[in-house]
Amino acid sequence: MARLQGKVAIITGGSGGIGRHTAGVMLEEGASVVLVDLDQGSLDDAVGALAGKGNVLAVQADVTCEEDVQRYVSETLGRFGRIDVFFNNAGIEGKVAPLVEQSTADFDKVIAVNVRGVFLGMKHVLPVMMKARAGSVINTSSVAGLSGSAGLSPYVTSKHAVVGMTKCAALEAAAFSVRVNSVHPSPVNTRMMRSLEAGLNPRDAGSAKTALEKSIPLGRYGESDDVARLVLFLASDDSAFITGAQYRVDGGMGAL
Repeated sequence: MARLQGKVAIITGGSGGIGRHTAGVMLEEGASVVLVDLDQGSLDDAVGALAGKGNVLAVQADVTCEEDVQRYVSETLGRFGRIDVFFNNAGIEGKVAPLVEQSTADFDKVIAVNVRGVFLGMKHVLPVMMKARAGSVINTSSVAGLSGSAGLSPYVTSKHAVVGMTKCAALEAAAFSVRVNSVHPSPVNTRMMRSLEAGLNPRDAGSAKTALEKSIPLGRYGESDDVARLVLFLASDDSAFITGAQYRVDGGMGAL
């Protein structure tokens, strides 16, 4: 229970379901955790939920704004003096609609958070890790980053982009003993899926959930803990020889 003892982890999207749960798991494993999110109220709630579990710093920031990204990196270094793990996790789902009905503004918003946000995070965290010649970056993609999904073209596009960016960063960082990998969850029981279910079937979101569960060989959605345990593995020295990889946590969807 000390695989991250003495390490410092930044988690963007830190107050969401997966981010908050992963923070708890990392704290249990000995890490100090920096939660980054746009909504201060949600951050306050997350800090309260994690109270007593370890060292937690909350930083309100917009991951699409380079000055905010620089600030969460500098505040982390100011408080803890190092960055060992970066869970580059912030993301939004966008609207459910055919490509020809998607607005340019909505497309740009999804790309800004899911692609620009991931890019800016690595742009400013990787130099810290490279200087230390150690570190692990875990980028959140999706099963939608490995296949198509009708009605979700901005989201799918953004999550495919994360795969390409992960591979490039992994190759560039390898000479500095810094690892970069991506995780690809199936639908997970979080707020995002409630939004997508409602978008897929506004009259009966419950039936949309049932249909999605039937598309997963293990017959259920993932839970935040399923993702957190994979992220912990990639953050820890247990995965010391793994970089540039895409890890599914999808209940068997990749086998279909």
